[in-house]
Order: sequence, then structure tokens, then C-alpha cells
Amino acid sequence: MSIEIGSEVEGKVTGVANFGAFVELPEGKAGLVHISQVSDTFVKDISKHINVGDIVRVKVLGMAKEGKYDLSIKQVGKPDWQPKSRKPREDNSRPVPGTFEDKITKFLKQSEDKLLDLKRSVESKQGGRKKKKI
Repeated sequence: MSIEIGSEVEGKVTGVANFGAFVELPEGKAGLVHISQVSDTFVKDISKHINVGDIVRVKVLGMAKEGKYDLSIKQVGKPDWQPKSRKPREDNSRPVPGTFEDKITKFLKQSEDKLLDLKRSVESKQGGRKKKKI
């Protein structure tokens, strides 16, 4: 039986470190359960969740090196992520995009309004003074 990415297998915890737990998988393979993949809640001390010798069920997330796997305990029993199918909106609330010229006209109008607001803001901070021409 080959270990495939996405499959769930049982393994024995052979070591625990601050960053995760080392797990011996079938066929003499090994893997690491990173501390972030131990529980759905925040794990500060991994030894409160896993101890050496525990038999754990893990999900294979990927392969790091030949015979070394990235594993997860918290994803066991959860389906793989699948993109949601996009359904068209029933109410058609999204406006229909206009022509290129309409978009440019709208952009220029917004740009001019923002520049005018900026100019007013700068003048008000200067106390309404105008610079003297030499």
C-alpha cells in the first residue's frame, strides 16, 4: 500500500518537539505534524495534546522529501477543499459594465473631484493664504 497525498493513515508518534510531532507511518515512512496542524484551536504546548507512543490518525498533506511527509491531525475526516460552483445571481444587482469610453469618462470625473478636494484641503491647512507672485 503506497501512501498517497490526501489519504488518511494511522501512525505512531516517535518524537515530540516544540514545533510539532514526528510520526512513523506504515512501510517505514515518516512524517511531521506541524504544531499548527494538531488542533483547530491554538496550541501553545504540543505535549498537552500528543505524547510519544500515541497512535494517531493523520491526513497526508504532501511530501517534503523521499519518504518524509507533511501530516495533519486536525484535517482528519474533513473533505478536501473543492472550489464552490458559481451560480449566476437571480436579482441581477450587479450593474452591466459600460463601454470603454464610459469608464474613462467616469474615471476622469472621479479623478478631477479628488484633485479638487485635495486642493481645498491643502489651501485650508495653509490658512487660506495664497502665495504672492513675484
